[in-house]
Amino acid sequence: MRALSIRQPFAELILRGIKTVEYRSRPTRIIGEPFYIYASKSGPRSGAARQKIWSRDLAEGQPPAWLLELAEQVRLIEPEFNQRIFPTGVIVGQAVIERCVPLAAHGLAAPQYAWHLTHVERAGQLRKPMRMPQPVWFSPF
Repeated sequence: MRALSIRQPFAELILRGIKTVEYRSRPTRIIGEPFYIYASKSGPRSGAARQKIWSRDLAEGQPPAWLLELAEQVRLIEPEFNQRIFPTGVIVGQAVIERCVPLAAHGLAAPQYAWHLTHVERAGQLRKPMRMPQPVWFSPF
């Protein structure tokens, strides 16, 4: 089974069902197949790389404050969610991409795609990949 690298805290938001769409610059043909969610060791992008991300909430080091406040109000997460430390460098769960939808470019040079996630499950035990993680898809074991 393949693994997809996702930065924290976004991997945790996916596992909690708060984030149901993963935005990427390329489409995928991995539709309907289960895959591992790998919480990458790298943190949020900064500097010039941050400016190239098309969505403001993905460019920041954490989800927007309004999203965290809403999640706390409906009791999806406990208060001070953004101050917790989440696991990195391990497989944290698995999911399935239900569909891949192209998004309007809105003046951007590169097209964007929405990967709609379903069947999300948290891993019972965190596992470190045996093979070298890659920025997108990789074979962890």
